[in-house]
Amino acid sequence: MAIDYFSINHPLRMLASKISFYVRLKIFSSFMEIMKPAPHSLILDIGVTPDQKLPESNFFESLYPYKDRIVATSIENASFLEEEYPGMTFIQTEKDRLPFKDQAFDIVFCSAVLEHVGDRDQQKCFISELFRVSRKFFIITPNRQFPVEFHTFLPVIHWLPQPLHQALLKQFRMDFWSHTRNLNLHTPHSLLSLFPSRKDVHLTHVLLLGFPSNLITYGNSS
Repeated sequence: MAIDYFSINHPLRMLASKISFYVRLKIFSSFMEIMKPAPHSLILDIGVTPDQKLPESNFFESLYPYKDRIVATSIENASFLEEEYPGMTFIQTEKDRLPFKDQAFDIVFCSAVLEHVGDRDQQKCFISELFRVSRKFFIITPNRQFPVEFHTFLPVIHWLPQPLHQALLKQFRMDFWSHTRNLNLHTPHSLLSLFPSRKDVHLTHVLLLGFPSNLITYGNSS
């Protein structure tokens, strides 16, 4: 049985999707402005989804103009993307290591994946793997300091210490999100702590209703 990690049947799902798509348009604009990809730049998009219902799903593939320069990956099967966006390539991958050579890509784009990787050590290993396969990186993750947590649609309880937050999620019958392996959010400070100090790392954000809703880290991997 598939996990409903989008909370498809939640009464706020459609409203959240509209907001999410709006935020993702801003993320894409930031990507194009900051990274300035050339038509020949080879892009690795990590974490595409098999979902075909929600407007925000696989937004990068729908918006990026040079489809033939995209390689998309996921631990799930999203091979339909090759038909939907002719020219791009989809490769299903394992969880821990990417099947690509060192520095195989010009830019790695990774949106809404880091918070689902696991504990802090696992997140550091994940970032190291992104650095290995690409010359530049652009990583997006939700901001824990935003008042609403968009996976659960619950306000402010994610500001509590993680064990208490997780205990409350179990009480609310949201067991999937109560495990660190499925949801591990970041503040700006905790996000920057994942990156080796020698790396060229920049932090910015996307605003929603005047609050930073998503954190963006970018820079050179080498």
